[in-house]
Amino acid sequence: MGVTLKDVARLAGVSAKTVSNVVNGCPGVSDARRRRVRDAIGQLGYRPHLAARHLRTGRTGLLALVVDTPHLDEVARAILRAAAQRGHRVVVAPRGPARGVTTAWRDVPADGILLGTDAPPRDVLDAEVTAGTPLVLLGEGRDDRCDRVGVDMVRAARDATAHLLALGRRRIAAIGADPGPSRSRTAGYRQALRRAGIDAPAAYVRATARPERTDGYHAARSLLAHDPPPDAIFCYSDPLAVGAIRAATDAGLRVPDDVAVIGFGGTEEGRYVRPSLSTVVPDAEVIARAAVTRIVARIACPDLPPAEIVAPHTVLPRESAPAPPGGSRPASPRESAPELPGGTVRACPRGSVPHRETAPHTPRAGDGAAAGGPRVPA
Repeated sequence: MGVTLKDVARLAGVSAKTVSNVVNGCPGVSDARRRRVRDAIGQLGYRPHLAARHLRTGRTGLLALVVDTPHLDEVARAILRAAAQRGHRVVVAPRGPARGVTTAWRDVPADGILLGTDAPPRDVLDAEVTAGTPLVLLGEGRDDRCDRVGVDMVRAARDATAHLLALGRRRIAAIGADPGPSRSRTAGYRQALRRAGIDAPAAYVRATARPERTDGYHAARSLLAHDPPPDAIFCYSDPLAVGAIRAATDAGLRVPDDVAVIGFGGTEEGRYVRPSLSTVVPDAEVIARAAVTRIVARIACPDLPPAEIVAPHTVLPRESAPAPPGGSRPASPRESAPELPGGTVRACPRGSVPHRETAPHTPRAGDGAAAGGPRVPA
């Protein structure tokens, strides 16, 4: 016979009800007891029995995940791992059209939805909220009725732009702007420039239809034809930045000597392009654990007030925008990221602006390649 909930309760020295509350992400359990239960689960290798749960609660143990923006791809992979550790299976819905989301999750009996998009459609949110569907937002999109887990986009963009400024760049452009989903990144970009006493020309901020390579390529080609051309570009996604690097190369420019490029997302592709891509890295593991904890809690306790959990991010210098002289090699995101509390997020009354629970943040500074070490992707 496998490990049971009672076995976990016995080892942790708590009641079976307490173990159930921890597994389901319900509030009302002290941090000390929650840690004891998690330690016992880890020692015993306990996994909830999905079939028994379904018979007892009417729930399937399925979570629907839809991600339509590249900077959340690593987060999506981490969510699959985090959900499996909590005894949940994840159905990944296919990407929707450009800047849109599919509603394919409605075809599966999912207990809750993890919606990763920078532009959550209002009609979709209205329908799911009205139906009482447990829902957690990822990415830049917000809705006062829903939980959200993600990084502080304004701060992340400000840190990316500040990194370019630290390299001595002053003609810094931005690719990926639009009046809706990416407004936080544009705000952070402008904040960093204002603090440096720089007023970027309007032509230096370019909107794109999609956060993809082709869009980055064409936007960068246009920017580099501007007089004077930018000496650095902040791209709102890694694929946009990959396209921008190719555009600079095709224009006979050297990256980063003539134009430095930094992306957003920390995607795997950035490690292997040449030059390797500097990028802002959201802490995917922290976001995933917090998102899964929150959706499980929302499923178990539908009346929880909405909350916003802010996870750390780091700036990772690579060859396309190396560390400033004298910088030291940064810690990895896993090394610098704290553990977020599970199911103990403070929240505000439903209908008001969600409370923000912020985890500590440490920007990266420095990289082995920039410091004279071998030019190997980080």
